[in-house]
Amino acid sequence: MIATPDDYSRFPSEHLPDLGGAYCFTYVRGLTPEELVTRLGVQVEDCSRMTLDELTKTAYSSYDGKSMFFGVTAVDDWVLIVEVLGGLGVTEEIIVPLSAGTRLVSHYYLDIKCMDYFHWIEDGKTRFEYLNQDGYSHWIKDGKIQLDFPHYEGYSEEMPDELAETMKRIDSVYPPHTYPNEGPAFLLAERLTGITMTPQLLEESTYLCGSVPKPR
Repeated sequence: MIATPDDYSRFPSEHLPDLGGAYCFTYVRGLTPEELVTRLGVQVEDCSRMTLDELTKTAYSSYDGKSMFFGVTAVDDWVLIVEVLGGLGVTEEIIVPLSAGTRLVSHYYLDIKCMDYFHWIEDGKTRFEYLNQDGYSHWIKDGKIQLDFPHYEGYSEEMPDELAETMKRIDSVYPPHTYPNEGPAFLLAERLTGITMTPQLLEESTYLCGSVPKPR
């Protein structure tokens, strides 16, 4: 199943409003939920299994700014990390080692600070990323990332060949200056993982949930 751009333009803000303003999705290939939790340094026996609704409520009620609460579920041969209010999936001290021997893709959005991040890492090496914060700094034109303002260190100016066709598709169907969270980030993640993100996928999954300290 390939989602249409219009499907993603309203997701998750309209379909899952509790996630819409502050979420992070991270995909890691070839691990089980238990193996991923262990890589994060968390004991499996200390985790709980939850629905998406329980995960969301726990994330809000336990938020203290010092730890990151997450849920992990298996999707085909990937594991998907879902966070509400968390940034585990875009914290380089965590995701670079987490990608060891495999592929990791993550995208993060925080509405109140206009933060829109995307990472693609292969076995500890960043293949593509963009980091947008406090004002629009990039958009897609002619299948390439364009910049309004100076980019952060580590921002990818070169487009990997694997994403060229997806970028052209994004360029052809989205208006100029469309924010990544309004569809492009989901299409890029779909291209790199083969996973179509839907409300049903999230709502019908059971998550192995725990928390990790925020790096200082």
